[in-house]
Amino acid sequence: MKQDELYLGILSGTSLDALDIVLVAINTDGDVHHRAAINWPLPLPLRKLCQQLCTPGTNELVRYGTADRLFAQTAAEGVLHLLKQEQISTDAVTAIGSHGQTVRHHPDLSPGFTLQLGCPHTLAALTGIDVIAQFRQKDIALGGQGAPLAPAFHETVFRSPQSNRVIVNIGGITNLTLLPADLSGAVIGFDSGPGNTLMDDWIYRHHQQHYDVNGHWAASGQVHPQLLQLLLSDSYFAKAAPKSTGREYFTPQWLHRALEHFSAIQPEDVQATLAELTAQSLCSAIAVTAEQHQLTIDDVYVCGGGVHNQHLLSRCAALLPTPTWQSTASLGVDPDWVEGALFAWLAWCHRHKKAPDLSKVTGASKASILGAHFPAG
Repeated sequence: MKQDELYLGILSGTSLDALDIVLVAINTDGDVHHRAAINWPLPLPLRKLCQQLCTPGTNELVRYGTADRLFAQTAAEGVLHLLKQEQISTDAVTAIGSHGQTVRHHPDLSPGFTLQLGCPHTLAALTGIDVIAQFRQKDIALGGQGAPLAPAFHETVFRSPQSNRVIVNIGGITNLTLLPADLSGAVIGFDSGPGNTLMDDWIYRHHQQHYDVNGHWAASGQVHPQLLQLLLSDSYFAKAAPKSTGREYFTPQWLHRALEHFSAIQPEDVQATLAELTAQSLCSAIAVTAEQHQLTIDDVYVCGGGVHNQHLLSRCAALLPTPTWQSTASLGVDPDWVEGALFAWLAWCHRHKKAPDLSKVTGASKASILGAHFPAG
């Protein structure tokens, strides 16, 4: 008999808008079944503190320590709210898989490192539930990029022997996973570049909106060819995988340095250009990777906040029309909860001593059990 265990996965992502808190049931075979989820808002002062920590500033250690605890407290409030809503006791949950909020990700330094907010001790103490956290550090210790971690989960949930699939997560940063139909073929995954982060920052700067609803503002503008060419000339896009990045690289300052080369560009045209940057960098990454591995892509399935940006998805489908572009909902998985479920699954892997093999994705020297255990008791 396959015994189910309940796990919670928590992720805020590079968009910094809210916490995704996902409750799943996982049986002994590792099959994941969605039970419930909520989008728990980050208080504005905490959001601003997290944004400030993504770039160098003064008094960083104090600001980091404060944000670390505040983030965990906010996560605990969301967890307890979801469990109360679902009438589930904390004793019924085996563990929380908490990603935390990445504020620095520099795997290519010597030595490389990655840094996430969200004190797991605090989260365990406030919820009374064991916490598994710090998933990226072991991969970096083994020479890997520490990201993306999603491909191992995508392989478990989405791989099919009938079709060559690409799973795309468009969050603040865009990452992709190529899943060959040939089950002996290696899974490939990496960050292709910015997703929503630059668009979100730009629309907030001009309209105080946290995101461009359906991409309407971008659709109202015209792509600026010279600006787009300059942005795409960044060395990150030509860099070979394994590679990973974050909002601490593709910052508002990164965009403003490019804008200094041009006379005034209409804000809506900048937004249109940023949407095109995301679409072109993603589609180019898919096409180049498929060619390198001599694969014809049958389907692209999209998850993350970008799945709701119809302008962005229409540009992707126009740039790369051969595969069909669909939401992961067509595979039975809500696109808004894929990443949260990933960290619930990674917590399950840790508890059951399963070592996801991300060596072909991140460049780590070997497969390893990811995360560290922070008991509530």
